[in-house]
Amino acid sequence: MGLLVSGDTPVLSAIRMKYLGDTQPSMRRCRMTEAKTILIVEDNTLNMKLFSDLLQSHGYETLQSTDGMDALSLARKHSPDLIIMDIQLPDVSGIDHAKALKADNDLKNIPVIAVTAHAMKGDDRKMLAAGCDDYIAKPISVPDFLETVAKHIA
Repeated sequence: MGLLVSGDTPVLSAIRMKYLGDTQPSMRRCRMTEAKTILIVEDNTLNMKLFSDLLQSHGYETLQSTDGMDALSLARKHSPDLIIMDIQLPDVSGIDHAKALKADNDLKNIPVIAVTAHAMKGDDRKMLAAGCDDYIAKPISVPDFLETVAKHIA
């Protein structure tokens, strides 16, 4: 038996309307299992809200870091199933944070998805070389974002 969950917010309503043509909150059937946890490292508050709302509405729990400086400690403390890492962070780049995560024996197996607004030719290779398992360009495509998350959080 499943649990019915409705996760409607103004952001989700706008997304549903734009991408799905749906004006009513949808009910999703979720398994009665422990939710997967995703650490989001994103300095833009609107992007953080969008990512959190999307993920939570699909049954994931989220942790948030706005500058990445606490990403390692949050990852050690909570052992997330996935990390979504913005590449353009204020003090230390997301690439450097990804390298630090992958250099840590306790954290190296956590998948990292890089998210960037500055996707230039060859940037994907830099992100993958830093240890990121995948990357998504901003502005995100909601279906592609959710598909990429699902692919790495099995």
